Amino acid sequence: MESFSKPLIYLASASPRRSALLTQVGVAHVVRPVEVDERVGDGESPAAYVIRLATEKARTLWDRLEDHERLPVLGADTSVALDEQIMGKPRDEQDAIEMLERLSARTHRVYTGVALCHEGGCATQLSVTEVSFRKLEPDEIRAYWRTGEPRDKAGGYAVQGIAALFIERIAGSFSGVVGLPLFETGELLRSIGWRFSSAFAR
Repeated sequence: MESFSKPLIYLASASPRRSALLTQVGVAHVVRPVEVDERVGDGESPAAYVIRLATEKARTLWDRLEDHERLPVLGADTSVALDEQIMGKPRDEQDAIEMLERLSARTHRVYTGVALCHEGGCATQLSVTEVSFRKLEPDEIRAYWRTGEPRDKAGGYAVQGIAALFIERIAGSFSGVVGLPLFETGELLRSIGWRFSSAFAR
C-alpha cells in the first residue's frame, strides 16, 4: 500500500503533548479535537475504558469528515489506575492531594488506548506501563499543586514535567505515560502504509 501524502492524519485530540510526540517521529498531522462522554461505565476496566474512548474520539471525527477531506483519524486516551481503580483529572487542590497521597510509595499503572479509523475500519492498540513513586512528603505535594502542573493531568501528575522527581521507576512506555505510546502508534500507521523511512526522507 502506498504511503499517504502530507498531512498524513488527523489527530482527534487537543493535547499539545500528543501533537508534539507525533511531530517528534515525523508524522504529519492536523489537530482536530472532538468531545466525547468520558464517564466510566459500570464495571468497566481501565483497559476497556481507554480503548473505548480512543475509538469513540477517532470514529466521531471520522464520521464528521466530508468525503473530500477524509484522512485517517488517530484518537487516544490515557488513564492512571491504582488497584484497577481509574484516577481521573483532579477536580481541585484537595482532590489532587488525595490522589498523590495514594500514589506515594506505590506502583500504579498507566493505560493508554490508541485508535486509528480509516476507509478500512478502525484498529486499536493498548499500552500498559507501571510507574513507581517514591514516598512523597505533604509539603512536596502541596508545593507541586502550586506549580499548576497537576491541574489537567490524569492521576494529578505529569511524567514529563516536575513530577519526574517523584518517579523511581518506569516499566513500559514513557511516551505512553505522556499520552501517546509511539511504538503502538507506529504499528497502527504502518498498517496503512506509513513508513519511518519516508517520514524523514530528504
